[in-house]
Amino acid sequence: MNESLAVAGAPAPAVWDLLPAEQQPRWGAHPDLPEVRRALQEAPALTSAADVSVLRRQLAEVALGRARLLQTGDCAEDIRECGAAHTAAKGELLADLAGRMALRTGQPVVRVGRMGGQFAKPRSSPTETHDGVDLPVFRGDLVNSPEPHAAARRHDPNRMLRAYEASAAVLRALDELRTDAYGPWASHEALVMDYESPQVRRDPETGAPYLASTHFPWIGERTRQLGLAHVEFLASLANPVACKIGPSASAEQVVRLCRVLDPDRLPGRLTLILRTGVRTPASAVAPVVEAVQRAGHPVVWLSDPLHGNTVQTAGGVKTRRLADAVGEAAAFRRVLEQRGLHPGGLHLETATADVTECLGGPVADEHALSGRYESLCDPRLNPAQARELIDAVFS
Repeated sequence: MNESLAVAGAPAPAVWDLLPAEQQPRWGAHPDLPEVRRALQEAPALTSAADVSVLRRQLAEVALGRARLLQTGDCAEDIRECGAAHTAAKGELLADLAGRMALRTGQPVVRVGRMGGQFAKPRSSPTETHDGVDLPVFRGDLVNSPEPHAAARRHDPNRMLRAYEASAAVLRALDELRTDAYGPWASHEALVMDYESPQVRRDPETGAPYLASTHFPWIGERTRQLGLAHVEFLASLANPVACKIGPSASAEQVVRLCRVLDPDRLPGRLTLILRTGVRTPASAVAPVVEAVQRAGHPVVWLSDPLHGNTVQTAGGVKTRRLADAVGEAAAFRRVLEQRGLHPGGLHLETATADVTECLGGPVADEHALSGRYESLCDPRLNPAQARELIDAVFS
């Protein structure tokens, strides 16, 4: 375990702070960055080591086949929608969808929200064009603003403090909503190292380092490179952690990731979130599943049936098809069950409102997408579509 942690009172930088990291903001030589990092390092922890431990035990139940996991919420949180009322609405939808999954599977469902920190997004291109002008792409409220003009798109480290305050409000509200060990718990992609690294704290009883910005951090398909900062970071934490696995990952690469992120082969420690796309055949997914099984890693297997299925309409609108999501999640279930493994659940991007961002169900065709397309980044399912997906996959 890394002994040079950047926690309060420790002058030496953490190992991951010395390693290259993909998908990072371009702060430039912004003079406020050191003070922002210092403020985050000294700020109160947003989560507790005790709660992190409870969630890890619950995820162990999923890994052992005795429970399921539903992880859902916004693609990118809107920093303006982090009050108690918005959080309560998200928690209500999460409970409704989890209840539906529990009814279909006959097992309890751990409820985890993409909330309380989902303010940063990896992007496939650093720029985009608006009205003939090239601008930095929107990377989430933690980094810049979505408005399409140069001043709004400038990367500003002070936004990390606003994201911290918004996260604190969400996590306080989640604490009020949590009635048992099944949740709701908070998760987000641990993407921006300048935000996450200063929020590492130590368990007051064990001394183990944990990430206090969330209960359940994950890294994505674009940040899972072995030997770079994000993998080293998650490997050093006591939190349960997750990693997204796309179609480009080989079985050997995934097993090597498991060795780093789950060296002791502990149930509940590691979740693998498959996001391969419906057009990736099961014959390509099976070798990854079989290799992890042979290596003895008791991971939680989760399907993300949205991220690999993003398309553009003829008019250039980014969307996803509900039928593709159902197809990928159903194929995921078959691959796992044919090998005697437990399909742990789903990772979804879902709005609380009746948005019209994905095709299928109540969104009949491409013309309907313009009715209520509100996402800050990627298209989300609306509640009716999410219910339809759960019913189809676990029927």
